Amino acid sequence: MIRIKFKKNQPLKIRKRLRNKARIRKKLFGTKEIPRLNVFRSGQHIYAQIIDDLSQTTLQSCSSLNLKEKSKAVETAKKVGEMIGKQAVDKKIKQVIFDRGGFIYHGRVKALAEGARSAGLKF
Repeated sequence: MIRIKFKKNQPLKIRKRLRNKARIRKKLFGTKEIPRLNVFRSGQHIYAQIIDDLSQTTLQSCSSLNLKEKSKAVETAKKVGEMIGKQAVDKKIKQVIFDRGGFIYHGRVKALAEGARSAGLKF
């Protein structure tokens, strides 16, 4: 079970997202055979990690910080998804559990998922 500690003056929007994240995470659990693809998006960047929850290790990670060229946010997220998908396929990971991290499955999060699917990941 995941416990959430809120800061004193944390905005309502962030508290709602963290509550959603905890509700989602108690149902999702990544193993070595089927790891968890975690997504985090900030105002400017998007990050993706493939995590094995049993051994508590990150198997692969990728972010928009790795990209050199600048483009629109949704296009950047799709490129990050393709990169994480290629890295996973190279490590012989074919199937993952998608953890959207409390974010709505729309826009950048959806583009990242579609990019990972186009690279060969199944979820």
